[in-house]
Amino acid sequence: MSERVLVIVPTYNEVENLEPILDRLRHSVPEAHALVVDDASPDGTGDLAEKLAARDDRVHVLHRSAKQGLGRAYVAGFRWGRENGYDVLVEMDADGSHAPEQLPDLLAALRTADLVLGSRYVPGGGVTDWPIHRLLLSRAGNRYTRWALRLPLSDATGGYRAARTELIERLPFDDVASQGYCFQVDWAWRAVRSGARVVEVPITFAERRFGRSKMSGSIVREALVRVTVWGLRDRLADWLPGLARRPVPARAGHREAGQHE
Repeated sequence: MSERVLVIVPTYNEVENLEPILDRLRHSVPEAHALVVDDASPDGTGDLAEKLAARDDRVHVLHRSAKQGLGRAYVAGFRWGRENGYDVLVEMDADGSHAPEQLPDLLAALRTADLVLGSRYVPGGGVTDWPIHRLLLSRAGNRYTRWALRLPLSDATGGYRAARTELIERLPFDDVASQGYCFQVDWAWRAVRSGARVVEVPITFAERRFGRSKMSGSIVREALVRVTVWGLRDRLADWLPGLARRPVPARAGHREAGQHE
């Protein structure tokens, strides 16, 4: 692998999951580096990350002073990766729901793309161990997002993705305030509207074995409200030229639509 790959792993109370997921990553993509972005986990996740980094020079740790949300954790990781000269930045959960064994598929697709989304809802993708109500909520949320934002993606809320650093450098992340799944929608939409080449590859998402899910009603409500507002504003801008759309980069390239349901 000629390109330098950094896998960003945000953590908050993931002490049981962190070492197994980093071990799986090391076996799946030995050349990749990992950056653990820890939000002062009270369970000792940050201390464990330091011990793992001391044993392996491919593991790095970024400590933050408090729990500030998934979106800001990834933005901090993106900034660290850019400053340290990585060519590819990967988002991956610490809880084992994103299989490191599938990362080679994302990296292979990135050879002809700017952003690759690991998708649960394209042919070949799927979810295991989810209760039916959560699966229905996720599918409905993605369908609504696709309609509201006119977004040609089957799984815009997923958090397993790989991007070229050049794309991240030209997207305006400084004004990203959204968190959780909404953050993932936000920046996927920015990438598509910037003209980036965005593709989806199938993944199998597995429920975490240890710890509690960070999913909450407030995250769902935030996503619903923000996506609705963005979609309305975008449609109004079609009719009212003076109404500014949400910001996109000045420089744009060619976009390839991802696979659809």
